[in-house]
Amino acid sequence: MPMSKPGYVLLAFVASCLLSSTALSQTVGLGTPIEQTQLQNFDLIAGPDGEGLPDGSGTALQGKLVFESRCQACHGANGEGTGSSTILVGGNMQTEASPLKTVGSFWPHATTLFDYIRRAMPANAPKSLSNTEVYQVVAYVLYLNGIINQYAVLNKDSLLTIQMPNKDGFLDRSHIQ
Repeated sequence: MPMSKPGYVLLAFVASCLLSSTALSQTVGLGTPIEQTQLQNFDLIAGPDGEGLPDGSGTALQGKLVFESRCQACHGANGEGTGSSTILVGGNMQTEASPLKTVGSFWPHATTLFDYIRRAMPANAPKSLSNTEVYQVVAYVLYLNGIINQYAVLNKDSLLTIQMPNKDGFLDRSHIQ
């Protein structure tokens, strides 16, 4: 006697349960356990309060050299960008038109710039800049935006003193659940 459609469904369900329980009892065995030391450079977050900022320092003059060799291809010689998402300089958050969001007009904390560059730049080789090179590039980008002078030395202490133009443009809602 041929099996009905519901019978096939039941048979398929029972078979999949048996296969699943067999698969769960086997160890996959892929890879090796990760050591704590291997995770050391995985999560490189630098917070607005300076938590996570590393040692190192740099000036805009030093950063210009790094910028020219590692950043200019996407961000242009003076931070003008090669596309709308690569513009670093200019912008005005107080305009009635759609504002141009750049480091100088939008970003609330200089530490956010450090964090982003250290973890995501250059786009073709993220995390390839040394901490000192990141401080140098941050100094140069801040200089291009008229926020610091070219001789200012940035490090984990001085970076916290930078007053970004849009520092009061955000509401902290992190405490709301």
